[in-house]
Amino acid sequence: MYNKNEIWLDENHVKPITVNYENKPCYDIIISDSFEGFGLQLETLNISERKLCIVSDSNVSPLYLDEILSITKSKSKSVISVTIPAGEESKNLDNVNKIYEELIINKFDRNDLLIALGGGVVGDLTGFCAATFLRGIKFIQVPTTLLSQVDSSIGGKTGVDFKAYKNMVGAFHQPSLVYINVSTLNSLPRRVFLSGMGEIIKHGIIKDKEYFYSLLTNAEKIVNRDTNELIEMIYNSCIIKKLVVESDPKEAGERALLNFGHTIGHAIEKLYNFKYLHGECVALGMVVASRISKNKGFISENEVNAIIKSISVFELPIQITDLKAEKIIEVTKNDKKMDKDKIKFILMDKIGHAFIDTSINDEDMKKAILETSDFDQVFGAAD
Repeated sequence: MYNKNEIWLDENHVKPITVNYENKPCYDIIISDSFEGFGLQLETLNISERKLCIVSDSNVSPLYLDEILSITKSKSKSVISVTIPAGEESKNLDNVNKIYEELIINKFDRNDLLIALGGGVVGDLTGFCAATFLRGIKFIQVPTTLLSQVDSSIGGKTGVDFKAYKNMVGAFHQPSLVYINVSTLNSLPRRVFLSGMGEIIKHGIIKDKEYFYSLLTNAEKIVNRDTNELIEMIYNSCIIKKLVVESDPKEAGERALLNFGHTIGHAIEKLYNFKYLHGECVALGMVVASRISKNKGFISENEVNAIIKSISVFELPIQITDLKAEKIIEVTKNDKKMDKDKIKFILMDKIGHAFIDTSINDEDMKKAILETSDFDQVFGAAD
């Protein structure tokens, strides 16, 4: 785990994180507290004679689009923008077609570039368009939510939902730059901000025990969005994600560990028709996965309780309500992570180390889901 003395080059500049692909430098993750350095980063990509298309959503555009337009217009040949409605329901092929049409009308070619300005929905959608338009053009991630800053913007996974099935259509396509401005987190509703902690807690559980417990220690500063604390936390999560995706860029092995909590979490997300946020559903999935790990004898009750405490401290849910265990299990069978009719379940044998298990059956899941329903706890944080 890195502390601020190790990640700061000077008072205002955090060390870039270089992500490698096939053992070669591919792109940098820049973490800042403003957009002031974005123009300099664009210059490194040699875009002065290139067209840019900024994709954003109806929540983010009013806040940041004008500033990004101002920066990009001085660095490129021309800039257009496309704004989609905010929300998971916009991550669909209809909006892919909308972006394609704008690119074609404006005569974009393979050397032009897309910019994803927004949360995970915008990032996944824009990345998929970049991966498939003219068989692949460059794109930049400018994530504006905590969830997207530590998770979806890194690693090159892109995709859209197909009907009720999350991320069923997608491609691997690496960004050319990830630019994180932590000040955008101040505009998020409390619930949306804290949803991102689901993925951050996951990083500690699967890879770094010290990091996991530091989140509990620094919870008050994190919840109050202390800038230095956020930069240090985001840096550590980005390092964990970087190391995992570098070792397994196409999810053939270790990268699957990042799915801890997601098998059950995605099922819950779908059954609630995306009423609850991704991080909230992942939190519940992590409670279930931790209980399966305990029931299998891999971890202790104390470790389960530590995980539940870390989730509840950040106002994420620890109880499944109004859903039948059998229905959750049924939906997990449609998960895209199925392998030869077996679920690749991510378990843990201690906090800080996770592994893949394909032996988990319906009874294992049912027992843990029922245990996760036995709490006097209301689902979800307050808006």
